[in-house]
Amino acid sequence: MSFLVDTNVLLRSAEPGHPMYAPAVNATTILLGRGEELYIAPQNLIEFWNVYTRPVERNGLGHTIAAAEVEVNRLKVIFPLLLDIPAIYGEWERLVIAHAVMGVKVHDARLVAAMLVHGVTDILTFNTDDFKRFSQVTAVHPTAINP
Repeated sequence: MSFLVDTNVLLRSAEPGHPMYAPAVNATTILLGRGEELYIAPQNLIEFWNVYTRPVERNGLGHTIAAAEVEVNRLKVIFPLLLDIPAIYGEWERLVIAHAVMGVKVHDARLVAAMLVHGVTDILTFNTDDFKRFSQVTAVHPTAINP
């Protein structure tokens, strides 16, 4: 199988003190150990940077630009990057129309579009409900990954 690692898993894996740190790290470690293909998309890194550098009082993690650069580079070493290509936009537009996607959920649809264009079948996410409308992919919660 191939997985896109959702931004929430990436963020939790970068915060050792967070209660979801262990499930995030364990899931990716187990999957990589099995030889599964785990990917990230540019949008994941953009969303990661946003939350990672946003002030804590605005629901962010409050890290510096330098720390964000280190973390993004670390993620790119661990997970191959699925590059944005023109076909992703067309697939995204098809998805948002077909599934009547509105508001902030358009970002989830863009991740699904990238997955479909690149042939990725599953997304590792703490927010499985966000992807239920997209029958073309399977959302897997990190705690569902067993050794």
